[in-house]
Amino acid sequence: MSRIIKTGLAPNAVGPYSQAVEKNGILYVSGQIPLNPETGSVAGVDIKEQTHRVMSNIKAILDAAGYLMKDVVKTTCYLKNLGDFASMNDVYATFFTENPPARATVGVSGLPKDVLIEIEAVAMK
Repeated sequence: MSRIIKTGLAPNAVGPYSQAVEKNGILYVSGQIPLNPETGSVAGVDIKEQTHRVMSNIKAILDAAGYLMKDVVKTTCYLKNLGDFASMNDVYATFFTENPPARATVGVSGLPKDVLIEIEAVAMK
């Protein structure tokens, strides 16, 4: 049986998907964009601010599901501009200070609401 995760401390889903789904001890966190959960508006104008908001949203979902950042085993980062990779990495690293998860980073031509970044995550206990 699956457990659907929903928290007001992360943005509401803007389509027919859940913030996260847990199945057999694995948590699948849907791609998060830099939306402020209180206002629903895009938070931040540069890649560092937007990455921080995205990672904070992921952390809030993990917390709601009873997981920690150290439980994350894989992320996929989607960047509108691969030139932002180093700046994104600077912020991303502050959320994974020890034994970071496996990761893929993909350059994309566009993202919802014209944001600069989207990140999805998989966590396991």
